[in-house]
Amino acid sequence: MKTLKGPGLFLAQFVGAEPPFNDLFSIAKWAVDLGYVGLQLPSNDGLFDLDRAATSKTYCDELKGKLGEIGVEITELSTHVQGQLVAVHPAYDALFDNFAPEAVRGNPQARQEWAVEHIKKVGLASKNLGLDTHVTFSGALAWPYIYPWPQRPSGLVEEAFAELAKRWRPILDFHDEIGVDVAYELHPGEDLHDGVTFERFLGELDMHPRATILYDPSHFVLQALDYLAFIDIYHDRIRAFHVKDAELKPNGRSGVYGGYQSWVDRPGRFRSLGDGDVDFKGIFSKMAQYDFAGWAVLEWECALKHPQDGAREGSTFIRDHIIHVTEHAFDDFARSGTDAQANRNLLGLD
Repeated sequence: MKTLKGPGLFLAQFVGAEPPFNDLFSIAKWAVDLGYVGLQLPSNDGLFDLDRAATSKTYCDELKGKLGEIGVEITELSTHVQGQLVAVHPAYDALFDNFAPEAVRGNPQARQEWAVEHIKKVGLASKNLGLDTHVTFSGALAWPYIYPWPQRPSGLVEEAFAELAKRWRPILDFHDEIGVDVAYELHPGEDLHDGVTFERFLGELDMHPRATILYDPSHFVLQALDYLAFIDIYHDRIRAFHVKDAELKPNGRSGVYGGYQSWVDRPGRFRSLGDGDVDFKGIFSKMAQYDFAGWAVLEWECALKHPQDGAREGSTFIRDHIIHVTEHAFDDFARSGTDAQANRNLLGLD
């Protein structure tokens, strides 16, 4: 059995213009002071030189060395923003254009090509950093049709997933060549948002070995999905883990869909660790049961609490939930030490 690693921290929600959040090494020192030993790095915020990381193992070794001196290591690289741009329904073009460089805005084809090349670079950077997984979003073509009214034309969903797989297959094949998994965060707003949609995607990809899962229970709470049973079903595809809390408290006015309300007023909302409804003891137990050996990474998002408070509390919360797995059975003290012949005698076979 394996003990998972952590606590780690996803930096996307913390990078900013003010120190210590404007520089990778200063933010790493801040995180270490809070008790973190791993950092998940967004690849689009200028925290490191992606072009150099994709082409120079020396640069990656130097980067890892400097972070190691501070007391932290890289857990995964993230391409959530770029993954979103692999597949964008036209209804979202204007909103998602801001995710891309100005040179490709207003040109969906150029924007998609930029995203694909960026993701491949992150795959190469991951390899040079000695990482075997990078995390991302799938993008979405079918999401505007999530609710079946008006009635969807026959074949619409199938066509959307066929196209999504067509766009991702070359990326996944590239990652297969370099030995890096792509872990999709199953997230509302993405075509891959639950187990059924992930299975559709895998079916279109002939069960591609590099198509894996970033497990985040908060998104399943907001969908009223059994997030513990999910681990039982898909544990062999889970390669990354966001430790994020959430709550769903439907009322007489609003439920899962949220009524277009802001996050603070929605019945389903993200919370800091320990403030929501997620059964983390159950999750960490299942992760230990199924030998998950990756990182437990805090993704902090909360409608109420200050982010620095959430980060400070989060490292202790994760550390306290990590199960240091046992190296022997609890009842080994009563081991009988019998042999094969004794076993046959006990069964009355001789």
